[in-house]
Amino acid sequence: MLARETRTYPTTTHEVTNQSGALTGVNVFAQDAILRETVAREGAGWVAERALRLGDAAGDPIWQERAHLANQNEPRFTSHDRFGHRIDLVEFHPSYHALMELAFGSGVHSLAWNANRPGAHTARAALSYIWNQIENGVGCPTGMAYSAIPSLRLVPEIRSLWEGKVLADAYDPRPVPIAEKAGATIGMALTEKQGGSDLRANATRAVPVSGGGPGGEYRLTGHKWFCSAPMSDAFLTLAQTEKGPSCFFVPRSLPDGTRNRFFIQRLKDKCGNRSNASSEIEYDDTYAVLLGEEGRGVRIAIEMAHLTRLDFAVGSAGLMRWALSLTLHHTHNRRVFQRVLAEQPLMRNVLADLCLESEAATLIAFRLARAVDEAAAGSEEARLLERILTPVAKFWNCKRAPAFVAECLECHGGNGFIEEQPMPRLYREAPLNGIWEGAGNVICLDVLRALQREPDTVAALLAELSLARGADRRLDLAIDALEVELSDTRDQEHRARQITIQIATVMEAALLVRHSIPATADAFVASRLEGLPNRAFGSLARDCDLAAIVARSRLS
Repeated sequence: MLARETRTYPTTTHEVTNQSGALTGVNVFAQDAILRETVAREGAGWVAERALRLGDAAGDPIWQERAHLANQNEPRFTSHDRFGHRIDLVEFHPSYHALMELAFGSGVHSLAWNANRPGAHTARAALSYIWNQIENGVGCPTGMAYSAIPSLRLVPEIRSLWEGKVLADAYDPRPVPIAEKAGATIGMALTEKQGGSDLRANATRAVPVSGGGPGGEYRLTGHKWFCSAPMSDAFLTLAQTEKGPSCFFVPRSLPDGTRNRFFIQRLKDKCGNRSNASSEIEYDDTYAVLLGEEGRGVRIAIEMAHLTRLDFAVGSAGLMRWALSLTLHHTHNRRVFQRVLAEQPLMRNVLADLCLESEAATLIAFRLARAVDEAAAGSEEARLLERILTPVAKFWNCKRAPAFVAECLECHGGNGFIEEQPMPRLYREAPLNGIWEGAGNVICLDVLRALQREPDTVAALLAELSLARGADRRLDLAIDALEVELSDTRDQEHRARQITIQIATVMEAALLVRHSIPATADAFVASRLEGLPNRAFGSLARDCDLAAIVARSRLS
């Protein structure tokens, strides 16, 4: 018989002890001192009330269960109804819709554009950081809606009809025309199977209906190999015109209310991000509107990618933070060999090292967010810093996340590998941001483009780093070494990853020296700037103040 109080069977062979239990009842904004300090310092302290409301959801067992169910019950594609009509419908579990309602209702997609005050992109980054501690699949639709706004503004008619619906803090999943929607979602369909990141190799063709030109009607024919969130209300896509790759707006519903010729071929069976549908699609004489000039599509796509890359740097830092919080909770509530696991000397070394990595990822992501805000306000120096720091932070946070989450999973032992636990989902999610909007090599080559085409980015970068000079001799030497590395133009493509990693690591060290506690800054500089390359987590020097480092990162 089930025990009435616990709704579980009474144990007859043993008593369940020494299990850490779920990390619930926490607010990941209110109890994260590092995040609160960082958001306030970078100019968005005013987001605190909204961030507190969303921060509660990460520790709420109801929302935790919804995130689990949305990933366990994957989207299902139905091409035709039972009478043979083509409907191209992707159905989601109710938990996914609930999560979308929470994210869009909280402004995770819209705050940067709706706030109309300094620090808006940083404030929106705080919400995205928190959201990635709740459920990562929904982060794709919110990020696409966030980054699409500048492109929608290229055509006044599209802006007037769509922007208000896209920026509404509302979620409306009904497949109906835009005029009937309470809120709209935007997807992207850029890559094709033969080209991948090489967008100029796309084969989809666009033919103007009349004269063509910006805001003109075109018809598209071709395929897209990756189209995420295919139930979105409209998509930004690329197709070839006589002048080259061009960017188009493709609504799912036509002006007369009928459905556009947008055909889902199948859903992708993905390693992670399983709550979010990704698909292959076909255009067949599909209605579209040209955004910007013909032949400028790749440039428009890159401008969108600049914002999504910020989002991936922030999102990866948020994912790492939640993995760390789960790990600190587990190791402080589990005993091994008659001792709390977190107090074992070698485990304490691992935990402190993970804390260093998480805080560094957070600081570089939010420094980039502030640069986006300041660049939008007209600062040329901020624009140059944003230009170089966007690919640097995107590459490094996305590259560090998989190794970081793998170490966190190992700290949980066998329990961390069980699908009922949250760690396997984070483990599968961790590599994904590194692929979206350009895999590692593509991103590092973008770093080189910034250095070569806009050499003033070097001065902006060094000016930012100089703010930390004089505090630590080792950091000063690392900045000097970086300046020498950047001045060497030989074999730069071969060295692109080395250059990117060096910029990222020195920038993280500088930010920690300026803004973190001495124990954290000293340990990071000693292990990252002086330590061995390709080091494993848990190899901090014996004189590091491990207890202080871990205490700073625990939710309290």
